[in-house]
Amino acid sequence: MNRSLALLSGRLARRVASPMGLPRRIGCSRGLVSQAVKHSAAWKLGHLNHVAIAVPDLDQASAFWRDVMQADKVSDSVALPEHGVYTVFVELGNTKIELLFPLGDKSPIAGFLAKNTSGGIHHICINVSDIGAALETLRARGVRALSEEPKIGAHGLPVVFLHPKDCGGVLVELEEKR
Repeated sequence: MNRSLALLSGRLARRVASPMGLPRRIGCSRGLVSQAVKHSAAWKLGHLNHVAIAVPDLDQASAFWRDVMQADKVSDSVALPEHGVYTVFVELGNTKIELLFPLGDKSPIAGFLAKNTSGGIHHICINVSDIGAALETLRARGVRALSEEPKIGAHGLPVVFLHPKDCGGVLVELEEKR
């Protein structure tokens, strides 16, 4: 092992324990915390609800999943003005794909598509048992939410987005499973 890598490894190893006995963050990102942090008993991380894909043409993307990929169920387009998007859900059995298309000029998806003209993965959504308790725990651990309070999402359930800089570069949506 080269000398600089050995020195860096030693410094990281010495910095793992904090004064309160909790592990410190390791890595460059704010949200990377040691695996030693125990799960809160107040809430539980559930299964993958969906993967959201921003698309430049909603009809074409819907047809692709229905006709080419042979998905059994592709929903109609639903406008969600409070989120600035049109959504289409593709049912996959154990999870879903959410197709996102901009609704209005201030849509967050319009900005995403301006940078990624062919579209692409926008976020992942994971179910949680108690979104309020999850937010409290995550904020205490340095993870920022993109809104102060959860909003009602496409499934009529509370959702909140977590900052990608705190989640390993991934925009994460939490949805409360009832």
